[in-house]
Amino acid sequence: MTKKQKKEIKYSEADLIDFFQLNRLVGNDGSALMKKWTTIKKPIFEQYEEVFLDIIWNEAKNGIEGWNEEELKTKFICFVIRLGLLNDNHLYKTYAERELFEVIDGYYLYAKPDFMIAKGILDKPKTPYFYFQEYKKMKDPSGDPVPQLLEGFLIAQAHNQNKKPLYGCTITGKLWDFFVMENKNYCISKSYDCTDKEDLWQIIALLRNFKHILETQLID
Repeated sequence: MTKKQKKEIKYSEADLIDFFQLNRLVGNDGSALMKKWTTIKKPIFEQYEEVFLDIIWNEAKNGIEGWNEEELKTKFICFVIRLGLLNDNHLYKTYAERELFEVIDGYYLYAKPDFMIAKGILDKPKTPYFYFQEYKKMKDPSGDPVPQLLEGFLIAQAHNQNKKPLYGCTITGKLWDFFVMENKNYCISKSYDCTDKEDLWQIIALLRNFKHILETQLID
């Protein structure tokens, strides 16, 4: 990724579609990759996982509307990631708030994902695979997570140079939307409400399924 040397520019989702000729697809059946990722069953939990899931679900159900960004991360998101089994290992690592930059087709792109899964060396991410882009409030012009996620995808495509799909998620309050991008096509799943227990099971199942996809299809 190129050395930071220009001021960050806030692009909209429409800007990025226009500038990079992207194709926007929607729904769990919107693309073959999204359908494959989201066609899942309820995960099989260990007893201690069931107990812990009930704890964080009840806290989210009763308090998420009043949480700020840091509270959302520390009280809920980090535990969902753990239940999704996305832990550091010899194949990939997790990173938080690492800055990424690239100039692509003359446009300066900048991303700072809240959480990233990538192949890396110690504190240096090398090959990104998955981005979490989180924003507490509902969308507004200064905080829409979708273009931030797309910039991360475009930077990763330019950096990885392997034509493999990229995966990600935006979290807007209680709503989780999952993304997959391949070439110029990106697809957005249906929204999952983490205060609905069935949806929360599905969120965790999606993260576990991504772990399987990552370890069997994305890592060289």
